Amino acid sequence: MKHIVLKDGTIKEFSKKMDFMGIINVTDNSFYSGSRTYNTDDAIKRAEKLIEEGATFLDIGGESTRPGSDPVDVEDEINRVCPVIKEIKRLYPEILLSVDTYRAKTALAAIENGVDIINDISGLTFDENMVKVIAETKVPLILMHIKGKPKTMHVKPHYDNVVKEVYEFLEKQINYAYENGVEKNKIIIDLGIGFGKNAEHNIELLKNISYFDSLNLPHLLAVSRKKFIGRTLNHEDAADRLFGTIGISVYARTKGIEIARVHDVKENLEAVRMVEEFI
Repeated sequence: MKHIVLKDGTIKEFSKKMDFMGIINVTDNSFYSGSRTYNTDDAIKRAEKLIEEGATFLDIGGESTRPGSDPVDVEDEINRVCPVIKEIKRLYPEILLSVDTYRAKTALAAIENGVDIINDISGLTFDENMVKVIAETKVPLILMHIKGKPKTMHVKPHYDNVVKEVYEFLEKQINYAYENGVEKNKIIIDLGIGFGKNAEHNIELLKNISYFDSLNLPHLLAVSRKKFIGRTLNHEDAADRLFGTIGISVYARTKGIEIARVHDVKENLEAVRMVEEFI
């Protein structure tokens, strides 16, 4: 059974039931308006809703990394996420919190305020100090593949073989993490659906998702309401992409994926729980 070891030594095991990570964006420009919160009180209300719906994890972000987005100042990011992390942890100490950041300074501040996991969209490539923070604090890491930077990653992304290249990136960065002091059982992988990939690349990765099983690490899938779903179903507005997201969550569960990062926990969880009765 796959698992991760938290910074206090507690083991989080992944069972036959999929875990769900609810999304909380403390920003005003995330691609889906339903995940945006504008202050700590808004974020706490959203956290309460997601936990009631069955979330095991909450992912807190202070910078939109939607295609074409501009970075925010690191101090602004810290000031957005840390009060939210601290208050959620106070109210719901049992919930596992991740912070969606590629900056070592933000990661360290979030850890000091109680965060359990670092969710680095760059796979340890944007900030050379991130791996040191992960190794020294012993927090688990969600290691994601990305090609390019959020501002330009959708400008004609090219792969000769997207499945092979994403696999090789993840394998390389996993080894890099271990070589730099990150302990075993601290890494969760994420294929980075939509990050420097067009619709065809995303579909090809999902069709071959079992190819990544040989990395033998827990796998988080983050596709919720993304643009390729809209393209497939002819829905320009992210608000119309819920059912497409649910379809992929169900498919992912049949392939053994451990965690789904979603905007809508209740709807995805109930569909997946029903399917789990038959697999």
